[in-house]
Amino acid sequence: MTDPKPRLTPYLLFVREQSGRTEEAVRFYTSIFPNSKILSLEDHPSEGSDQARPLKNARFTIDGEEVRAFDGGRTHGFGFTPAISLWYECRDETQQSALFSALLQGGRELMPLSNYGFSKRYGWVQDKFGVTWQLNLA
Repeated sequence: MTDPKPRLTPYLLFVREQSGRTEEAVRFYTSIFPNSKILSLEDHPSEGSDQARPLKNARFTIDGEEVRAFDGGRTHGFGFTPAISLWYECRDETQQSALFSALLQGGRELMPLSNYGFSKRYGWVQDKFGVTWQLNLA
């Protein structure tokens, strides 16, 4: 039997202040990125109400790459930070503008779409869930 290929998978922890929003975030991300889908949503069966049950584990893809996420369920001394972000190579300016605009709704712009020398068109945005995205034009 062959060992599976090692892979690095981002794992997003939505802390208490964001609990219950993991599923919302997963559905949002899979709706705006191409070739994306929800693989599984597993809730904590003994926590929360039927309408606001925190997720124990969410598996989904963003443009074919697997990402995992879950609700923290308790207070932590941290949250998402721009010190680490998800980098996405956009196919064209139209896609980049659409993604930047969608991610910016309820979030904040860290660097507007522009030429920064290292890239002819790049933008950095923190979405409404606190996750930061670097969108680069390939």
